[in-house]
Parts: sequence; structure tokens; C-alpha cells
Amino acid sequence: MAEPPRGSGLRPVEGDKGWPLLGHTVDYIRFGAQLGRDRYARLGPVSWMGAFGTRMVVVAGPSATQSVLANSDKAFSQDGWTFLIDKFFHRGLMLMSFDEHLMHRRIMQEAFTRDRLAGYVNQVAPQAREGVASWSSDGPVRLYPLLKDLTLDIATEVFMGGRGGGDTRAINEAFVATVRAASSIVRLPIPGTRFRAGVKGRRVLEDYFHKHLPATRAGGGDDLFAGLCQATTADGESFSDEDIINHMIFLMMAAHDTSTITTAAAAYFLAKHPQWQEAARRESLALGKAVDIDALEGLTTLDLVIRETLRLVAPVPLVMRKTVKDTEVQGHHVPAGTLVAVAAAVNHFDHACWTQPDTFDPNRFGPARQEDKSHRNAWIPFGGGVHKCIGLHFGTLEVKAILHEMLLNYRWTVPDNYRVRWDNTSLPVPADGLPVQFQPLTGAPPGQQH
Repeated sequence: MAEPPRGSGLRPVEGDKGWPLLGHTVDYIRFGAQLGRDRYARLGPVSWMGAFGTRMVVVAGPSATQSVLANSDKAFSQDGWTFLIDKFFHRGLMLMSFDEHLMHRRIMQEAFTRDRLAGYVNQVAPQAREGVASWSSDGPVRLYPLLKDLTLDIATEVFMGGRGGGDTRAINEAFVATVRAASSIVRLPIPGTRFRAGVKGRRVLEDYFHKHLPATRAGGGDDLFAGLCQATTADGESFSDEDIINHMIFLMMAAHDTSTITTAAAAYFLAKHPQWQEAARRESLALGKAVDIDALEGLTTLDLVIRETLRLVAPVPLVMRKTVKDTEVQGHHVPAGTLVAVAAAVNHFDHACWTQPDTFDPNRFGPARQEDKSHRNAWIPFGGGVHKCIGLHFGTLEVKAILHEMLLNYRWTVPDNYRVRWDNTSLPVPADGLPVQFQPLTGAPPGQQH
């Protein structure tokens, strides 16, 4: 990619451009994390490839990942994300670097305290209960759209306190447009392109939050929007109106899409592995409908299933960075101004960390094995370092709440020969919407009937 400084002892980064103009963009959309796995096996932990009309270094493997995420010499900024998504998620927390990021994160943490999370769960549970109970069991249904509508309803309630509920469809369409625009090959707002749709979606979201901001500032509440309005550190730091709008657009997207993907993937694995579905159901039946934060955290079987799901289908397979100065990764010279993609999902299949990594095996996370502890970057679905996802606990609780209600209401199956195909145009989503068959839960689990 670039010759290292003479006498440095560093090696240049090897790689290839891929297709003219497209690079490996289409390969990634088609193969997702498998592309990173193949390149890791062939080219090692540091390589470069053409994508999105430019060159980027791809870093994979636990040790190389640590070099970037630890960022000990402050060589890596968040401008890698800026390149991909700034037009749509301008000044979201994930796009901020260094001292500015730490200041904003410190303020935002006030909206994610344990007490706040407990309040959010108290709002999530009834939304999940009502939404799941309304699903049809008359024939096969596409689960992903059902979950997407449900998680947006939950986000509208928990994040917005129910404000603007009549705008749900327009907001959902705007979020879809902004997320899909991130991987647009044409990166100009030309009519008819995903990029243009994303820019328009951003305007819809700005108008939505701007409309509700004054009343939220004045009235308060237990929702996340009110939490950001009220968030103040001990030093008196707080967010401006513009900060709140930017952070809400990013947080709503992050929570809405990643929770939908994780819930859909977990439901798929539970359908393919009914023994795990029954084990999780026994815990949910014992718990019943009296759900709070402590109760959800006690659903240990679901916890194992969700962790394994996040390993096999990382909702955010890549994290982006950009070098602000010359640096090195695993003995390779990476010059200033280089886009760097950390292929975190590749780590989830590293044979040095995981036994039979392509197999669904939640017990690998249990106390007897703890394979996720084999390396600090063996399992990183929420990122790492100072940019580790601030909403990881809320997201996990939301997924648990929805799956808990599904387990109380239904058994669900997919055909024996069915294999889901993940579309990686933006974040990984089931290409066919994930068709499942629900059966209302009316008797004891198989094996307990007499």
C-alpha cells in the first residue's frame, strides 16, 4: 500500500483493488463477514482492499484488533465512520474522537445509569408483550418486518416517551434509508440513489426531533429523549439542542437496527435448535409476566443464546477508523490518512479462540468453558476500547424482553432444510424476511406432556 520509512523495519501492507471502481464492495454485500474470514486466512491480520471508491486497510484477528482499538498512540480517529455515515448520522457519539468524545460520553452516561435502565425496561416489557401477542399464527409469517415494527414502537415509547407516535411509518422509512445509504457505491446525492434517499431521510429525522425538543426540555420524563435533555455532569456539562438531535438520531438508529437483527437471528437459531428453545422457555414460564430488570438478567439460558447469536451474526461486523498520523499494526506500516476497517466479526470465528466456531453452541459462554475469555478481543460485538457501545446493556435487555414474550406465547419453527441468507447491503438482515411458523403455546413443552 505504501513503502515504510527506510530503516523502520516495518513491512508494507499487501492487498488488492478488486473490481474497477467497485473494489470489493459488491463482494462484501454478497458475502459479509465471510469475505473478511477468507482474506484473513489468505493475507493475514493486516491487508488492504479497494472499497467504496477508495482504499482501506482491513485489520482482523484478536491481537491486531487490540492494536487499533486500544489506540495507545492516538493514531486512530473516528473519521473512518465520518467517511461512511456523516451525511446521515452527523456528530453521533460514534463519530466523535479523543477529548470531545470523552466529554460527550460522560454526559450521555447519565442517561444510561442503572436506575434509568430499570425505568426503560419497565416501558419495554408491556410494549413487547402487546406487540408479540398480536402476531398471527395462521400461517408462515416473515419475522424480520414484525420485529422491525415492534422495535421501532419500543424505541418511540422508551426513547421518545410516545411523542409523535403517528409519525412511526415515516420515521421507520427514514431510518431504513439512512442506514442503507452508508454502503452506497455512488456517494453523491444524485436522484434515484440510496445516498440521496439517506440525505432526505436525515432531514425527516431532524425535523421530527426538532419538533418535539422544546416540550421535552420543559416537561421532562422518564424516556431517553428527556434523559439527554436533563443529563448534566457534576461539573455542569450538558448538551445543546443540536447535540441532542444529533445524538438521538444516532442512538435511535443504533438501538433500533441492532436489536432487530439480534432478535431475528436469535429467533432463527432457537427455531433451528428446538432443545435450546425449550430450555429457554422453561425459564420464561417459571418467570411469567412479572418482568423487571432483575428478572430479565436472571434468564441465563437466553443470555447464553444471545451471546452465541452475537458471535455468529454480529449486527455491526466492521468498525471504522482513520489514521491521523503514520503508525504500525502488527509490524505493518499504515500511513496517515488511511481508512481502517476493523473486521471484528472475523475474530468470532478464530480457531485459536473458539472450538468449532461455525457451530451454534451457547454453552461455550458458560462458566465451564468461557471461550469468550480466551482473548480480550475474541468476542467484541459491541466494539471495544473507549468507543465500546454505550447502550449495550439496554440493547441486551430489549432483546431478552422480546424473546421472553415470544417464548411465553408461541413455539416457532422453520423448515428443516431452511438456511437463512444474510443481506449485507447495510447491516446484516435476512434477505427473505425470515419466514417462521408460530404455534400458540397451549400445553407443556414436548417431553413434559403425558
